[in-house]
Amino acid sequence: MALGDPALNELAELFGIATEFWDWKGRQVQVSEKTVVSVLAALGIDVSAPGAAEQALRDQRDKPWRRLLPPVVVTRQGQPVRVNLHVADGHPARLSIRLEEGGSAEATQVDNFAPPRQIGEELIGEATFEIPGDLPLGYHRLQASSDDREARATLIVSPAFLGFPQSMGERRIWGYSAQLYSVRSAGSWGVGDFVDLGALAAWSASQQYAGYVLVNPMHAAQPAPPMEPSPYLPSSRLFVNPLYIRPETIMEYATLDEHSRARIAELREQLRDRLAGEKIIARDLCWEYKRKALRIIWAARRTDSRQMIFDAFRRREGRTLRDFATWAVLCEYHGPDWRLWDAPLQRPSSPQVDRFHDEHRDEVDFQEWLQWIAASQASDAQQSAKDAGMPVGVITDLAVGVSAAGSDAWAMRDVYADAMSVGAPPDAYNQLGQDWGQPPWRPDRLEDLGYAPFRTMVRNVLEHAGGVRIDHIIGMFRLWWVPEGSGPREGTYVRYDHEALVGILALEAYRAQAVIIGEDLGTVEPWTRRYLAERGILGTSVLWFEEDDAGNPIPPENWREYCLASVNTHDLPPTAGYLTKAHVKLRAKLGLLTESLEDEERIAGEQLRRWWDYLCQRGAIDDRVEDPVEANVLALYRLLTWTPSRVLSVTLVDAVGDTRIQNQPGTVDEYPNWRVPLCGADGQPLTLEDIYRMERPMRLSAVMNGFSTVPSPWRSDEAIRSSAT
Repeated sequence: MALGDPALNELAELFGIATEFWDWKGRQVQVSEKTVVSVLAALGIDVSAPGAAEQALRDQRDKPWRRLLPPVVVTRQGQPVRVNLHVADGHPARLSIRLEEGGSAEATQVDNFAPPRQIGEELIGEATFEIPGDLPLGYHRLQASSDDREARATLIVSPAFLGFPQSMGERRIWGYSAQLYSVRSAGSWGVGDFVDLGALAAWSASQQYAGYVLVNPMHAAQPAPPMEPSPYLPSSRLFVNPLYIRPETIMEYATLDEHSRARIAELREQLRDRLAGEKIIARDLCWEYKRKALRIIWAARRTDSRQMIFDAFRRREGRTLRDFATWAVLCEYHGPDWRLWDAPLQRPSSPQVDRFHDEHRDEVDFQEWLQWIAASQASDAQQSAKDAGMPVGVITDLAVGVSAAGSDAWAMRDVYADAMSVGAPPDAYNQLGQDWGQPPWRPDRLEDLGYAPFRTMVRNVLEHAGGVRIDHIIGMFRLWWVPEGSGPREGTYVRYDHEALVGILALEAYRAQAVIIGEDLGTVEPWTRRYLAERGILGTSVLWFEEDDAGNPIPPENWREYCLASVNTHDLPPTAGYLTKAHVKLRAKLGLLTESLEDEERIAGEQLRRWWDYLCQRGAIDDRVEDPVEANVLALYRLLTWTPSRVLSVTLVDAVGDTRIQNQPGTVDEYPNWRVPLCGADGQPLTLEDIYRMERPMRLSAVMNGFSTVPSPWRSDEAIRSSAT
C-alpha cells in the first residue's frame, strides 16, 4: 500500500524508506506517514510544511543533474559500468580514470538520448560513458571535464567473488568462539587480554589443530568508568579497547627501574585482593588499576626506533586518531556523553576543541599511545596464532553500530542520522521489537563521502586479523530505523547500497587475505542470502535454528557450504545449559516469558526430544561417554562435521562444560550480561592454565577432527619429568 501523498511516497522510494513490509508472521504491515516524515527529517528533508514534499521531490529529481559526476561509482571486476555526466547541453565531455597504483585509462562515450533538463537558468544535458571491465581491483579516481568545469569521484573495483583466503586452500577448518574478556590466565589483570588471546590460539592450534579463534568485538568503549559491558555497543568501531592490553608485555616495561616495576606489581596485587570473591567480570575496577600501570609505562623513555614507529602510527591514523584521543580526554573532564557538553565542544573542528587539545597534550598523547600499544598487541596475538599453525588465526567481530554518546557519533556527527536509533521489528523472540540505542549511518552521506568512513572501519578491523564476523550483516542491505520518542513498532526499514558496502567489504578482505562471515540470522529476505553466497561471503547457520516448518531437524547434508556452522551463539546458553533447559528457567526468573513456565518447558522439551531422536537415528551418540549431557553435546557437534559447511564453530563454553549464558536478550542489568567469567561444569571459574590440562576439551576436539582416539591434555616437560620420577 502506498502513502496517501504521492509526492511523499515517491520521496520515500528515492531514499529507500519502506512504506510497508512483511512481518515475522507473514502479514503485510503499513508504515505510518508520521514515521516516514520523521525518517526523511533525519536525512535532512523537511516535509512538514504544506507543499514541502512536492518541492523536496523536485530537488531530489534534479540533484544528479546538478553534479558533473556522481560522488562514487562501485563495480565488480570484469563488469563494465556506465556513468552519467551532466554538462551544459551540447558541450563536450571527457571522462578518464587514474588508477590507484599508477597509470590511467579512458572511458568510452556511448549513446544517450535522454532529453536535456532545465536546472535553474541553465539547460543541462546528460552524457554517458562506459568504464571498461578489465580494470584492476582497487580505489581509483574518476576525472571528468567539460569546458572549464572539472570534477573528481571515487571508482571502486571490487572482487566479483571473494571466497576463502589462500591459506585455507580447499580444506575445511574449525575453531573456537570465545568472549575474550571472560578468558583469563594467571597473568591477566582480572579480564582476558591480547596475550590471553594469543595463548588461547596457540593451545587450540598446537594441541587440537583448530584453524581459528573467533572473539567478540574489541572496539573502543568509554575511556573511564562506568564502562559499557556490551562489546556490541562501543563508543568507536575505528579503534580498540585498551582494556585488552597486557602491561607487562609492553617493550618499555623491561626498561623500567626497580621502583616503577615494584609499583606495577603492587597495583596488580591490590587488584587481585579487591577481586577476591568477585563472581563477575569487574571491568571498571580492572581498568582503574591497569590504567595506573599503563601511565607508569607511558612515562618511560622510548628508544629512538620505538618513538619512530609510534610517530609513524600517529601519522598514518591522522586526524581520526587525534579526534578520538581528544574525545577520550574530553570525556574525563566533561562526562561520557558529548551531547551534554557545551555546544562548542560538540564539534571536533571547533576552536575550543583545538584549544582543549593543546592544553591537554600529554593526556591526548597518552590516549594515542594506548591505541598504538593495543594495535601492536593485537598484531602479536594474530602472529602467535599463525606461528602455532592456524591457517586463518584470529577472527574478530564487527558490531552493527556505535553508541550515540560515543566517539564515532561525535567525530562524524553529520554521517549519522539525528534522532534515530537502530533496532529490529517485532518477531517471535521479541514481540515488542527492539531498540538498540545506536544511531544509523545515513546512506546519502556515506555515498557523498565515497564510503570513506566505512572503508576505514573495515580496514582497521582487518588490519591484525585473519577474518571478521559481521554482526547483523543484513544491515548492509536494510536497517530498522526507530524515530526518537517512538517504540520499535513505529519504525521502518531504510535501504543501503549493498552493492557498494559488500563490494568494499570484499575488496578489503581480498587485500587482507581474510575470510568474511555474515551473521544473517533472524528476519532476512531470502534473496540476500543468495546474494552473499554469490559474492563469496559466508552466512551463519545455528543448529537449533536449522529446522523445517514442522520443527524437524534439517539433515546436515542439506546445510550451506558457505557458512559458519555452529550449535549455538552468544545469545543462547551454552549447549549444556540448553539441554537442561537452563535458558527457560532463567527467562522465567527474569519475567521474560510470554507463556507459562510449564508451557515453555514443554515446548523446549519437545524440541530437545526431536533432536534426541534424530541424533539416535543418525547414530551420532557415543555410548562410551559417561555423562549423558556431554554425550549429547558431542553428538550435536558430530552432526556439524557431517555438513558441507567449510567453517565450523565450537564455543569455548561448550568445550569446558559451562552452562551460563553470556548475554540474555531483553535484559540490561537484570542479568550480568557480558560479565560472566568462563567456568567449568561445576560453575567454578577457569583459567587458561586450567583448560590446558582438562580432558573435556580434548574429547570435543577429537570429534571435530574425526579422531578415533582422544589425545591426552597438554603437560609441560617439567610435569612429565616429575610424573616419571
